[in-house]
Amino acid sequence: MNAAVPTRASSGRRFLDGLYQLGGHLAALCVLAILVLMIGASVGRVFEWRVSWVNDIVAWLCAAAAFLGMAYSFRNGDFVRVTLVLESVSAPVRRWLELMSLTVAAVAIGYLGYWAARFTWESYEFNDIAGNMVAIPIWIPQMSFVIGSAILVIAVIDECVCVFRGGKPSYVARVEERHARGDFSEEL
Repeated sequence: MNAAVPTRASSGRRFLDGLYQLGGHLAALCVLAILVLMIGASVGRVFEWRVSWVNDIVAWLCAAAAFLGMAYSFRNGDFVRVTLVLESVSAPVRRWLELMSLTVAAVAIGYLGYWAARFTWESYEFNDIAGNMVAIPIWIPQMSFVIGSAILVIAVIDECVCVFRGGKPSYVARVEERHARGDFSEEL
């Protein structure tokens, strides 16, 4: 019976890691789509095709790439962190500071996600249409903001639980792994 607990935990861990990785992959696909669209628009301008609609799609894809990739970046230690205070305190104090920071982040990102969802729902209810070259319901591109915020709040809560249980945050572990390999490319 005790064997079921680690299996459940590991399947939950695999699910969450897969969710964060899915967000990262979707963000990468958005960047790839931006590349393809920008090259297509450049070629189209040479042939005098109408390509002004590409700007709308690229703007939405930029926002989608940013929001969908946030949880993946957060978990891999790719967010900017100011660690001057954390490096000068003992491990127990560092743990509590991390826990407090993660709690504040979870509340703030949860608040952001709530308002993103509410704003997107209102766009859906009012049948708000994009007013640029591409006339589509605006809630469609806004969903990347809602989904990305939701994945990020899950990631922050996940880290909060990890630190509360005495574990090391994944973003710290990933940076330490890079440093152990001699990779200091992320350092300023």
